[in-house]
Amino acid sequence: MPPPSTVMDITFHRNSLIHLLSQVNPFWIQFFYFLSSSITGFLLLKLLPTRDATSRPTNVDLLFMSVSANTVSSMDTMEMEVLSNYQLAVLTLLMVIGGEVFISMLSVHFTKINSQMSDSALDAAGMELATLSDQSRSLDLKFSSRKHLFFVVLGYLLVGHVAGFLLILVYLRLVPEAGAVLERKGINASQFSIFITVSTFANCGFVPTNENMVVFRTYSGLLLILTVQVLVGNTLYASCLWGVIWLLKKLTKQREYDYLLSNYGEMECNHLLPGSHALYLALTVAGLVLAQFGLFCCMEWTSEILSGLSTYQKVVGVVFQCVNSRYAGETIVDLSAVAPAILVLFVVMMYIPPYTCFLPRKGDKQLLRGRERSRKKQGLSLIFSPLSYIAIFTIIACITERRQISEDPINFSVLNIVVEVVSAYGTVGFTTGYSCKRQVKADVHCKDVSAGFSAKWSSKGKLVLIVVMLFGRLKRFSMRGGKHWKFM
Repeated sequence: MPPPSTVMDITFHRNSLIHLLSQVNPFWIQFFYFLSSSITGFLLLKLLPTRDATSRPTNVDLLFMSVSANTVSSMDTMEMEVLSNYQLAVLTLLMVIGGEVFISMLSVHFTKINSQMSDSALDAAGMELATLSDQSRSLDLKFSSRKHLFFVVLGYLLVGHVAGFLLILVYLRLVPEAGAVLERKGINASQFSIFITVSTFANCGFVPTNENMVVFRTYSGLLLILTVQVLVGNTLYASCLWGVIWLLKKLTKQREYDYLLSNYGEMECNHLLPGSHALYLALTVAGLVLAQFGLFCCMEWTSEILSGLSTYQKVVGVVFQCVNSRYAGETIVDLSAVAPAILVLFVVMMYIPPYTCFLPRKGDKQLLRGRERSRKKQGLSLIFSPLSYIAIFTIIACITERRQISEDPINFSVLNIVVEVVSAYGTVGFTTGYSCKRQVKADVHCKDVSAGFSAKWSSKGKLVLIVVMLFGRLKRFSMRGGKHWKFM
């Protein structure tokens, strides 16, 4: 047992570190968090062998895959089946610690500790004056509520992963044909279930098969399980979190849950919304999916990309595809064969923030503006808007890939480059891929690979996308950029 002096020193240094971090802009904290974990992941991927001994991925490709997993972007420059089980385990860990729910849990925990230190200092001053007993009780309730919020988010994270893993594993056992797909590829069903659960819940979109979810497009049950996971892990996370807290309030009658629902602004949690806002968010998510579903069905219902599917399978498959356009990136179709109008709609869906919400009531709008003002100090004072940065990154990508654009204009069309850049910025992972058949000048040495379009980019172009993925993962800090520009 360490002596009391040692414990006091550790506590002092810990509190000093937390106090120091509390003075730093949250953008830089998260930036160094993602940068350091991505570099660590890259080193592990480099040290571990690939499944195919003849495959020798470059350092840029390994760094790209690490950043992609950690920023939950699912952009890939390598075939997934090339990676060994150990490398897949590294990607799984990177996706866990990079997921939005996990990051929000860390944020709640950090806020809880920081507020405890501030409240303790205030309490000490209050005891000297002997006039703040009521405030002390209020601070105790506030701290206890933050503690409950942390455990609610932790439980949400654990239940989401455990339930998803069990449902997928049971499905693979009950539907032997789906399990047979994995057996033919030499993929363990349990490892697949863990990997796909983590990837889907984190809205990353990595799948340990070269074809993504195309090989499972006829298995509607599996697609429905993953669709729910995609929603509860990101776009509906805030709505589900409010619902869980409300349910716990009704079941336990504890005042902490009532405090969380009534004083959501004091919790400093971006995912904790008022009830009406959470409802409108859920309706907005459903409306955006419905709009995509309508256009997709109108233009592709009888097309080749949905051929061989029954009516029910088409409905489930299209819903799955439309839900994934907002941040998950798993796909059951070849996006290069999708109608350009749908592709443009997907680009819009990839660009808009996850908590984009239609608020019809004036009071809700005022509340949202108030929350934005309180968060303003956490963001960066940027000159350009997010759309401007996408334009800048696209221009840079066109410069780095100008030779390919000239020699291979169909594969390297501006639309395909825009899709890739917006997909990286939105941390989605949708890609149009690359096909030797689309080459204007046929190359006899060309070989189709089951990887993203970025796999054919130059090293400079891949480095640009790495920056875009990091910038996109932190885009919530720059959503108010460009406000000083006025168009007259």
